[in-house]
Amino acid sequence: MLLFIKTVFYPFAFLILWICSGIIISLVERFAKRLNLSSFAFSFFVLGILTSIPEFSVGINSILAKTPDVFVGNLVGASLMLFIFVIPVLAIFGKGAKMVHQLSENDMIFALLVVAAPIFLIADNLLTRTESVFLILIYGVLFYFIEKKKGLMTVIKDTSLIKEKTAFEDWLELIVALVITFFMSRFIVTTTVELADFLNISAFMISIVFIPIGTNIPELSLAIRSVLMGKKEVALGDYLGSAAANTLFFGIFTLLNGDRINVSNYSLRTLLITLLGLGVFYIFSRSKREISAKEGKILLLIYLLFVLTEILFP
Repeated sequence: MLLFIKTVFYPFAFLILWICSGIIISLVERFAKRLNLSSFAFSFFVLGILTSIPEFSVGINSILAKTPDVFVGNLVGASLMLFIFVIPVLAIFGKGAKMVHQLSENDMIFALLVVAAPIFLIADNLLTRTESVFLILIYGVLFYFIEKKKGLMTVIKDTSLIKEKTAFEDWLELIVALVITFFMSRFIVTTTVELADFLNISAFMISIVFIPIGTNIPELSLAIRSVLMGKKEVALGDYLGSAAANTLFFGIFTLLNGDRINVSNYSLRTLLITLLGLGVFYIFSRSKREISAKEGKILLLIYLLFVLTEILFP
C-alpha cells in the first residue's frame, strides 16, 4: 500500500523538481546580471552546474541509500539525453535550432570528450577512485582553458557586490528551493529502488532511462520556453556545461562512495549508442552551427534506439 502511494506521488515529485529548478535558475541569472558576469562563462559553468542540481541531489541520495548504480545510470542517461533528445526536440518544434556558442572547434571537441569520459571509464563495468580523480582533473582542465579565455573569475573577486546588491529574500528563496530539491530527489531515489525491486528489474535501467527525464527538467523547460517564445537559438553553453558538470559529479560521487563501483548492467551496446549519439550531434552542429528539423529527427531516432535497447535488453 505504501509503495502504491509513493508511485502515485512519483510524477508529482518531478513536477516539484521542475518548479524548484526554475526558481533556482531565475534567481542565479538575476545574481549574474548584478555581477556583470561573462554570458558564456556564466552559462557554461554557473548555469551548467545549477541546471544539474537535480542530478547532484539524486547522486548524493543514491550514495546515502548505498545504491551507486542509480547515480551512475542517471548521469550517463542525463548527459546523452541533453544532446539527442532535448536539443533535437527544440530543433523539430522550432523548425531548426541555431547553435550559439563561443567555442573554437578544438575547445568543442575537448568539451565533448570530457562529457564522454565517464562512458569510456565504465566500459569495463567498474569505476575506481583513481578514475574518479581523473574525471575531476579533466573537468578542472576544461574549466581552466575556458575561464582563461572568457574570464569568469576576474569578475567575481569582489564579493562585497553580492552582499550589497542581493536581497535577503532572494537568498532565502534560493535556500528553500535547494532544500526542497534535495528532499524530492531523495524521494525519487528511494522510490526508484523500491519500484525496481517490485518489478524485478535493475535500478540501473530505471536510472539510465526514466530518471534523466526528471533530472533534465530544467534543460527541458529552457527548450520549451524557447519554442513558445519563437526563438531558434540554443545557448549551447547551458547544455554543454550541464553535461560536463555531470562528469565532475561522477568523480565526486565515486570518491564519496569510498569503494569502487560495480556497474553490472552497463554494456558495450550502451557505450556504442552513446558515442554514436554524441558523434552525430557534433557532426550536425559543426556543419552550419545549426541543427535542422530533419537532423533533430535523426538524433531523436538514436535516442529512441537507446531507450528501446535498454528496456528490451536490460
